[in-house]
Amino acid sequence: MKKSVFFGALAATTLVAGLAGAATLDDVKARGELLCGSNTGLTGFGAPDASGNWAGFDVDLCRAVAAAVLGDANKVKFVPTTGETRFTALQSGEVDLLVRNSTWTSSRDSELALDFVAVNYYDGQGFMVKKDLGVSSAKELDGATVCIQTGTTTELNLADFFKQNNISYQPVTVSDDSEAQRQYLAGACDAYTTDASGLAASRATMPDAENHVILPEIISKEPLGPVVRHGDNNWGDVVRWTYYALLIAEEKGVTSANVEEVLASTTDEEVKRLLGASGDMGAKFGLDNDAFKRSIAAVGNYGEIFSRNIGEGTTINLARGLNALWTQGGLQYAPPFR
Repeated sequence: MKKSVFFGALAATTLVAGLAGAATLDDVKARGELLCGSNTGLTGFGAPDASGNWAGFDVDLCRAVAAAVLGDANKVKFVPTTGETRFTALQSGEVDLLVRNSTWTSSRDSELALDFVAVNYYDGQGFMVKKDLGVSSAKELDGATVCIQTGTTTELNLADFFKQNNISYQPVTVSDDSEAQRQYLAGACDAYTTDASGLAASRATMPDAENHVILPEIISKEPLGPVVRHGDNNWGDVVRWTYYALLIAEEKGVTSANVEEVLASTTDEEVKRLLGASGDMGAKFGLDNDAFKRSIAAVGNYGEIFSRNIGEGTTINLARGLNALWTQGGLQYAPPFR
């Protein structure tokens, strides 16, 4: 009898705790502002300009969520977080959502009470060195000093890679991308390692970018994506399907420029549902039926966001690669919107 009372009380406590943590959508609506955990400053992905205006690939996903929930893509407060502080900021409620090149892993799913709701960028860890180091492969870095951010999967991958190749290194720990770049440029480390996209973003801001080489080895899988608190399923659905809406829009040829024209003329039933012309799909999430149309109008589809911030022709100059749509040989694939 005592055992059943105990488990009954435990279940009740768990239920109350779950309900208490499941009100982010209501909180954001009541506040009238989305608190989005961002990078401290990674060009192309998330960084403020001299006037404090944020821009980037991850920033646009935050703005898309704000447009869907609040009707205004500018109703976002960006909260800079480091590799060490980002998850605590989300757990504590300092931010509603974390979108800042964070890797989805098993332990982060199981131990941090957080949920990764999608993968908005498929990446892998690489190395950058100065040309005059004369190194053409990461396997030639035996004995090198390596700048590495603390609190990241990058630390663990680095240790694994050097152990597997029976070579040694000396870590130079840093708190964020900006410090890593400063230390690397100052000569405090021979190599800098992080996600390959982050290396490209850092190199793009260097005054002598041509003197720095990203080595060919990719030593890990780094599926990067938006993160919410565990147990807040409705909010997770809102973020997930805002992202998927941007993918579906690209697949269907809906852009920020033509969204109104498509809304008025389309005969595609999935597009009608996506843009709120039929069904009550938005309402199922606790949003207006045209919520996702607003997201697309505000920031464009996934392809537009990629091209504008980090694509070929930008200073970051990244090819779509794995981040092409599934119809183009990539991994980006959204479930049906029905």
